[in-house]
Amino acid sequence: MFMLPLLFVACKKDEHTLGRVLDKSEIQYSVTQDLQADPGGNTVILRNSTPGTLSMWDFGTGTSTRMVDTVKFAFAGDYVVKFSAVTGGQVLQLDSIVVKVTQDNLNYVNDPLWTALTGGVGQEKEWILDTQGMFFGGPLSFFGTNNGWLKGGGPWASEATGCYGTDCWTWGPGTADIYPDMMAQGDYGVMTFSLKGTAAFKAVKPMENNVTQSGTYYLNVNSKMLSISNATILRGYKPAKNGINGISNWSNYKVISLDENTLQLGVIRDKDVDGEGPAMIVYNFITKQFAANYKPPVTGPDEGFDPTFKTGELLNMLAGTASGRLWKIDAGGNPVDWIGKGKGWTKTHADSRDWGWNNTWDEIASDSWILFNRVGGLKYTRNQHGVITNGTFTINEATNEVTLDGNLLIQNSASFMSPVKNTFKIVKAFPGKVETKGIWFGVDYNVDKDEWFAFHYIL
Repeated sequence: MFMLPLLFVACKKDEHTLGRVLDKSEIQYSVTQDLQADPGGNTVILRNSTPGTLSMWDFGTGTSTRMVDTVKFAFAGDYVVKFSAVTGGQVLQLDSIVVKVTQDNLNYVNDPLWTALTGGVGQEKEWILDTQGMFFGGPLSFFGTNNGWLKGGGPWASEATGCYGTDCWTWGPGTADIYPDMMAQGDYGVMTFSLKGTAAFKAVKPMENNVTQSGTYYLNVNSKMLSISNATILRGYKPAKNGINGISNWSNYKVISLDENTLQLGVIRDKDVDGEGPAMIVYNFITKQFAANYKPPVTGPDEGFDPTFKTGELLNMLAGTASGRLWKIDAGGNPVDWIGKGKGWTKTHADSRDWGWNNTWDEIASDSWILFNRVGGLKYTRNQHGVITNGTFTINEATNEVTLDGNLLIQNSASFMSPVKNTFKIVKAFPGKVETKGIWFGVDYNVDKDEWFAFHYIL
């Protein structure tokens, strides 16, 4: 009984409060121009000296939540700095301060990234979403929340992405996947980044109730962040749900890539949408000029597809002249491919890795080969991972098909890709270049897709 009061005290739940709401007179903050750094007052130091508060700065060309921050204004003019402090769960808006900048300092906007975004000082550049997939394959991509600036720049699918944490991944759906589930088809308008006298932003948005927005922006070349005030980028996501969902902050964007003609801006989806967790929605832009000059790439079959041989040329390529030719799968290069409508999909070993090519294939291909020779008839010898078999083969020059008498090409019983037919087709070949390019043996054909599954054999 004596211990019960102590137990009661020990088990009593902690009570948490937001603390006292400070009076405006207790908030200490300053906005100071560093005249030693810039005689014209271009460098401005923002300082919140009030412990226990959170900062909310709006300096016209961008925003900040830091206790101490430095802002650099490139152009002369009057800038209004607004400051609010979060205290005791409430937001106190303090008096604004006008900063007078008397001289231009264009060094702050002469970085190559500023030039890529705007065209340079005194210029402006118009950007549109890549709705037709001219460069990026589509207007929208999905990244992990820790992805960031692409170290190599360029499109998401062909350059290594910058990973700055544990949540790193990419998915770049094509236009067929985007419309209409993620975005409606249509004209999303034009956004303009200008450096004509100031850093001005404008967006004309036919797909957002035909509004026109005007604001300012700031590009931080060190952190690769873009801030836009009083406006947002061109955007579109899940229109069936009446606009954009799950994104709280439309003022600050990660710059994923930027060059003269292309721009990727990422915004964090921080709220749950349809059971999907946090992600970065990346909008893919191209310049209006790039789109106007765009010419679709010439599409056609791969080099060497469906080759035409002179009489006896295929046999010479396959078996040589005297001692025959020994072939193996190009395990270290590009061993397999799905060749649809004459165009291949894979370019390297990594492209097919774990889609079908795996360690079991590496092991078998390391010591397996097939020898074709023509001495005393058309004969072959196959070394299947140490097991030797022999037989004859025939060639149908009308169809470019080779048939092994009672045998198959190199096998892997643990793989769905293992050939099951003793007749294979020469899908791609390169007369005069066989020593360097090898031959593609098509072992299966999908009529619906007009697609060959083929193995790449090299000498």
